[in-house]
Amino acid sequence: MGNEVRVRFAPSPTGALHIGGVRTALYNYLFAKKNKGKFILRIEDTDQTRFVEGAEQYITEALDWVGIVPDESPSTGGDFGPYRQSERKPMYKEYAQQLVDAGHAYYAFDTSEELTAMRERLTAARVAQPQYNSITRMQMKNSLTLSEEEVKEKLASGAPYVIRLKVPRKEEVRLKDMIRDWVMVHTSQMDDKVIMKSDGMPTYHLANVVDDHLMQITHVIRGEEWLPSAPLHVLLYKYLGWESSMPQFAHLPLLLKPDGNGKLSKRDGDKHGFPVFPIDGTFPNKDGDNEQFNGFREAGYLPDAFTNFIALLGWNPGTEQEIFNMEGLVEAFSVERVGKSGAKFDINKAIWFNQQYLKVKPNSELTGFLKQALDQNNLSASDEKLERIIELMKERATYPQDLFEQGKFFFSSPNEYDAKTVKKKWNETAVGVLTQYREVVGALQEELTADKAKELLVEVLEQLEVPMGKVMPAVRLSITGFGAGPDLMEIISILGKEAVVERIGNAIESIPLKNE
Repeated sequence: MGNEVRVRFAPSPTGALHIGGVRTALYNYLFAKKNKGKFILRIEDTDQTRFVEGAEQYITEALDWVGIVPDESPSTGGDFGPYRQSERKPMYKEYAQQLVDAGHAYYAFDTSEELTAMRERLTAARVAQPQYNSITRMQMKNSLTLSEEEVKEKLASGAPYVIRLKVPRKEEVRLKDMIRDWVMVHTSQMDDKVIMKSDGMPTYHLANVVDDHLMQITHVIRGEEWLPSAPLHVLLYKYLGWESSMPQFAHLPLLLKPDGNGKLSKRDGDKHGFPVFPIDGTFPNKDGDNEQFNGFREAGYLPDAFTNFIALLGWNPGTEQEIFNMEGLVEAFSVERVGKSGAKFDINKAIWFNQQYLKVKPNSELTGFLKQALDQNNLSASDEKLERIIELMKERATYPQDLFEQGKFFFSSPNEYDAKTVKKKWNETAVGVLTQYREVVGALQEELTADKAKELLVEVLEQLEVPMGKVMPAVRLSITGFGAGPDLMEIISILGKEAVVERIGNAIESIPLKNE
């Protein structure tokens, strides 16, 4: 194995990619780039019964949105392909046979009924872990209990079988995890896992180890849920003669519910109204019915804000810094600063990140969001006007869609007015100020800048001896329909003289006047 760092993200195409999977991909990507290495996307589709059409495309689109670009993948190719396990099927049988020939694996011909009976027998005997292992294997129908002739006859006749790893009875398996330090498991706690299924496809365990070896993977960074399988993988590396080139392991902490009580799930997102997937998708559930999976992208999160958010779910830079672009994350990232304990999911933190990124996003990059909303509402505006609106609105916005939702008044005159402001601030004094202000704005011969709009209003207020604070909500109400919002003078400047004059006139005519 060469010195180049090579890591992989190996999801199964079984549906929507959970946010935890995206974080795993991100940490692999950051580690690879930090160490001038390669990030590989491999699709682990050995379990064809769980394969879901469109899931691989969903995974690819989600990673692309986040900005995680593989150096090698099913779509880009590479020197170590193919990168879908279903396309590598012939090679796995060779290694399974190698394990059988070396006495590290065996054929098992047990039917599902016989397996169920074995487990029920052990359960009745109060065995804590009823499993197919170094003890029970000798009471089952396999190549260890059958004669050589019987085994040959069954194989020749096409009898269904699986290949199981022959786990030793009294050994301690050790591995050093980059996050958790030494992990030790006694083989008496392990079962004889199936490594080759009856359909000729390998299970995850064999395919995972074979592919990692052949693709020269140097570091396996994956979720905590795979930690119990790690000792089995260590045995496979040992029995296949690859122990000296075995990758280093790092098992990431779980993403937890907001209250820290258990693993974050789709149900939590549905219950509390936040997404737990990167992008929207529709996939069949366990009952076969189509189910909607809501994504951060469609909820209005910017990809760099989302990436920053998930990067800090389990990892910290060791400083007070919170805002990182992808380049900054690459520079700061280290596996050693990934925690062992689970990370609580806090949607309020995700919202905060989105607000911060929205504020500093160039206005020109946000016009696309506003144009899309305008198109959907049969409206239009110049890029120059849109950029001015965005500059004014984004300080108060949480999501890009807020730019339109909170700024509709820029594109059409209000036909409704905030009732609370009308009740408290709409009176004869306000109407008197607005009537005169409308006249001076309409008579203006120069451009209506924000400074000029304020200057004219101040002049009217001084003439009528009215304090600005007393009527400003009513002035805003007449122009926008709201009693509060961003800088009113800037709004007036963006709308222009004709629109302001028209809107003030409409308000005076349509809002009933109440005595002070």
